[in-house]
Amino acid sequence: QIEDVIIKHEGGDIVFVRDVATVADTYEERSSYARMNENPVVTLGVVKRRGENLIAASDKIKEIVKDAQESRFPPDLEILITNDQSKATKSQLNNLENSIISGVILVVLVLMFFLNLRNAIFVGIAIPLSMLMSFMVLNFLGITINMMVLFSLILALGMLVDNGIVVVENIYRLMQEGFTPIRAAKEGVGEVALPIITSTATTLAAFLPLAFWGGLIGEFMRYLPITLIIVLSCSLFVALVVNPVLAAMYMKLETDVTRRKKRRLMWIAGVLVIVAVLFYILQIFTIANLLMLIAILIPLNLYLFTPAITWFQAHFLSWLENIYTKTITYSLRGRHPYFIFFGTILLLFLSIGLVIVKQPLVEFFPSNEPNYINIFVTKPIGSDIEATNDLTLRIEKELSKALEPYDSIVEAVITQVGENANDPNEGVSPGVTPQKARINVSFVDYEFRNNISTVKVMDEVREMVTQFPGAEITVDKDQNGPPVGKAINIEVSGENYDKLIEVAGQIQNQIEQANIPGIEELKKDLETGKPELLVNIDRDKARRFGLSTSTIATELRTALFGLEISQLKEGEDDYPIQLRLAENYRYNVDALVNQKISFKDNQGNSSQVPIASVADLKYSSTYGSVRRKDLDRVITLSSNVLQGYNATAINQEIQNVVQNMDIPAGYEVSFTGEQQEQQESSQFLFNALLIAVMLIFFIIVSQFNSIMTPFIIMTSVVLSTIGVFLGLVIFDMNFVIIMTGIGIISLAGVVVNNAIVLIDYTNLIRDRKRDELGVKEDEILP
Repeated sequence: QIEDVIIKHEGGDIVFVRDVATVADTYEERSSYARMNENPVVTLGVVKRRGENLIAASDKIKEIVKDAQESRFPPDLEILITNDQSKATKSQLNNLENSIISGVILVVLVLMFFLNLRNAIFVGIAIPLSMLMSFMVLNFLGITINMMVLFSLILALGMLVDNGIVVVENIYRLMQEGFTPIRAAKEGVGEVALPIITSTATTLAAFLPLAFWGGLIGEFMRYLPITLIIVLSCSLFVALVVNPVLAAMYMKLETDVTRRKKRRLMWIAGVLVIVAVLFYILQIFTIANLLMLIAILIPLNLYLFTPAITWFQAHFLSWLENIYTKTITYSLRGRHPYFIFFGTILLLFLSIGLVIVKQPLVEFFPSNEPNYINIFVTKPIGSDIEATNDLTLRIEKELSKALEPYDSIVEAVITQVGENANDPNEGVSPGVTPQKARINVSFVDYEFRNNISTVKVMDEVREMVTQFPGAEITVDKDQNGPPVGKAINIEVSGENYDKLIEVAGQIQNQIEQANIPGIEELKKDLETGKPELLVNIDRDKARRFGLSTSTIATELRTALFGLEISQLKEGEDDYPIQLRLAENYRYNVDALVNQKISFKDNQGNSSQVPIASVADLKYSSTYGSVRRKDLDRVITLSSNVLQGYNATAINQEIQNVVQNMDIPAGYEVSFTGEQQEQQESSQFLFNALLIAVMLIFFIIVSQFNSIMTPFIIMTSVVLSTIGVFLGLVIFDMNFVIIMTGIGIISLAGVVVNNAIVLIDYTNLIRDRKRDELGVKEDEILP
């Protein structure tokens, strides 16, 4: 019907659309390709809304997909869910559950040798109780469970039982001295309440400065101190309130178990086994497992744990206490305290010296095993999408060969050419990018990789892509932590753009000539040589014919890209009708400029003028884009760091190269990205450590009402770093800014706890002895 439309009727001659044009029911020109495992694919990316439940959303999506596959889609249609982030969250939640259960079991196993099984369970209860209270507080504050919250909860497991141990052990000791359970609970908590409140406050003071961490890293890491402060505060409440109540009600001194009592307990164990089996049949596994565990623990406690505890307390613990007594007696005799003190100081300086000599490599975040790798392909700007696709197909074939030995761990290989092919770390790239492609190789979960290193796979892929010249190809992996930019990121800024390009090129050449190992491929974000065809309109001629620049531009655009002149409606669907020049004219420059523009002259007569008569054509090139930062034009040089090399060391070598160059005045070279975040985080963590130490010092001063005692306690913070430095050297560990830095700050809060409890209790015994002997406070005890 469109072909039969009459477009001209003059002198008895009729001109139809079909006489001058071809009408085709077809598709838009292809702007992208997508493949999965070399087969055509449509990719649907789903992003969760902020604050919503990732696991619930993921489960619902899988349910929808499964239902669609079973009821609506053809059986040969393959649907694969890749890069499912809920897997990692579920895995971390499972790790937290396992850590809580393992923590309770290990705490109970260790403490039962000192306090017997019943009393050890009182302390073990502090773990789940503290966790449940923490979840309530976190939920009240609107904090969702994310990676850092889970990490903080696991980190807190080892610290939250400290207070409970001190309280329960002190109550048990008083009961051994003849106190009733209620009085022992009151007296026991009263004796240690102040020191454990102080020790918890010092730990919280260590983490408090971290809550004010600014910037992108702060947004990511802030959940750690907040969660730890909440968990440790809840554990203090459990230790001071819940544990004494349980101890007063159920704590008993260990006595011999009679044969009759043993028989009764074994009958109870048998009944629990039967009930557990019934729950297994009903598939209520949680209750069944719990009952079976209790049933197994009863005979183990009667015939294994109880004899072992008796032997440990009667023999091994006495032997250990005798050795400790002799060690303390020897350490405090004569000049020995001086030798031990100065020997420890010497060991501190020795450990610092070893670190200076060894110089551990500095990292921002610990290196991770890739969950997926990206191959970014960039051909020269102006390349046709078909040419990019042909190159990508060749890379895919070689990639398939390279990945063949690792088929068991490769989940999917997804290729995108044209659209959505940009490196996310480089920011948004406006417009269509036919010269770019991205190949994503995603791996199965870590536990299913059969000990195959994905780092090795990535290195082999990097080696493989070097055989494709004529394109810029880089291989990258998923990053730990927040997106902080490339490991090597050099920004060159200035005002004059031509001079800026020259300076950036000189810096790039100097770095490449230095042959610094570990740099994958140093590339500029400046796209030069973008081809363009300039149409220079002679405004005087155009004005003489009554033509505007807009009219000429519209004519050219319609010829090249087409113009939607109407819509075809079929049912409920509308299809745009696009008018443009045929392909053999559309890509012919002479045909484009010689096409005639129809217009009405000043007398109202129809006239036609070829574009060439009012405009000149010129072939040229330009920049793909111009980027600015703080109003200055900027060009960025960036690269990944190859596996096995240290980014900080490489950046230091690059800085040495740049410092030896003569950078013109008005042009600035700065190292940003990961290095900038690393420096800022290092400075913040150092300041946080100083503030934490000061807060801890003030808390200790307020408790002991003394200056000398806090100094004695604070020396333990300094001396504890001996272990940090020796650990770095002996185990050849890297100094990871985020993890090691937080570890040292945590150490400052945790390490003083023992010293506070010990010295406070020592002072308590001294005061009691003074009262007993009638010695005044300012006099020395015998």
